[in-house]
Amino acid sequence: MTIIPTGYKPAIVPEEMEQAIKQIKLKFQDELSQALNLRRVTAPLFLLSGTGINDNLNGVERPVSFEIPAIGGKRAEIVHSLAKWKRMKLGAYRIEPGKGLYTDMNAIRADEELDNLHSLYVDQWDWERTIIASDRNLDFLKGMVKKIYQALKNTEQYVSRQYPNIRPTLPEDIVFIHTEDLQKEYHSLSPKERENKAAEKYGAIFLIGIGGELPDGKIHDGRSPDYDDWSTPTKDGYKGLNGDIIVWNPILEQAFEISSMGIRVDKAALLLQLKIRNSEGRKDLQFHKSLLEDRIPLSIGGGIGQSRLCMFLLHCAHIGEVQASIWPDEMVKECAKNNIILK
Repeated sequence: MTIIPTGYKPAIVPEEMEQAIKQIKLKFQDELSQALNLRRVTAPLFLLSGTGINDNLNGVERPVSFEIPAIGGKRAEIVHSLAKWKRMKLGAYRIEPGKGLYTDMNAIRADEELDNLHSLYVDQWDWERTIIASDRNLDFLKGMVKKIYQALKNTEQYVSRQYPNIRPTLPEDIVFIHTEDLQKEYHSLSPKERENKAAEKYGAIFLIGIGGELPDGKIHDGRSPDYDDWSTPTKDGYKGLNGDIIVWNPILEQAFEISSMGIRVDKAALLLQLKIRNSEGRKDLQFHKSLLEDRIPLSIGGGIGQSRLCMFLLHCAHIGEVQASIWPDEMVKECAKNNIILK
């Protein structure tokens, strides 16, 4: 369902939009790379099928694929994200602990349900950083989240200086919440409704432990078993070394996910999570064998939506205002009637 904010008017005129998008992307990637000590690398648009390197998201989304006659008819897949590819590159480039890489990832997710936040086209900064075993803990994860959040705030302040009519909305600090606590506090609500409550209350949250089983036997949201660690016990009965950066969007009046990230699985977590998801057959795939044979490093990483960030910082009502994609005719017409012009 398309959300139409009452009395919506774009914060900047259409002829300034492309320049604003460019400025945000340049500013934020500079902030991110400096904060996390990352260097830029070039990303693939497609990967060979059957290697286990492509992100399979929740395991049900179909990758766009095609045959390659030039290499014997092998099939390739348009990436969903580069969660596992990045980790392999850390090893290939011999990037030492405390340093990492980031890239511009472009993907097609053909099965996406289209709305204000979701498009067939996905663009994000995918980043990954080498760590050591002693870094695999909640305090380290929280420290990385705070650095990313500060990069977000710095970029928001930059946008406000460039466009004075766009006022900052992010709170001073981000609040850390476990999915278990959110489920306990709002047990009668759905996961998305819980996120709305928490985001509205605090302004910005990092929701920890997405993908693992909650006390009621359900999960907050799906996560693949082979990149984020959502199963490792931390303390006081909590589990998970991953999460989402979620902010309150005052234009849409709802929770707004900016980033999904986490400490990646080690061998023990990979084997456990494959078993939980009945996916133990993946152990023989290229990525999984490399991890189990200690041929790729321990890491932390995530993805930060480029169009999502531009949409939020420019106070847009629809992601189609900041990126070119394909939308249902009815959505285009309804948006146009309400000053929301989709590219």
